[in-house]
Amino acid sequence: MGRGSGIGGVILVIWLIIGVIAAGQRGYFDSEDTNCAKTGTILVTIVAGPLNYLGVNPKINCALPEPSK
Repeated sequence: MGRGSGIGGVILVIWLIIGVIAAGQRGYFDSEDTNCAKTGTILVTIVAGPLNYLGVNPKINCALPEPSK
């Protein structure tokens, strides 16, 4: 493992931390109700990282199938 992999890991961690901060600023962690769309939106916001501050506002819409009766 070279020196570049260590720097890449640090950049990745910083990227994800910035994404968590953005999700927190948008209030995604405030409510207790959790569903597929909210969880997906939080994850995509975290992965988008600093892009959130460049106008990216990822949202996920999903509908899970209902169980048969």
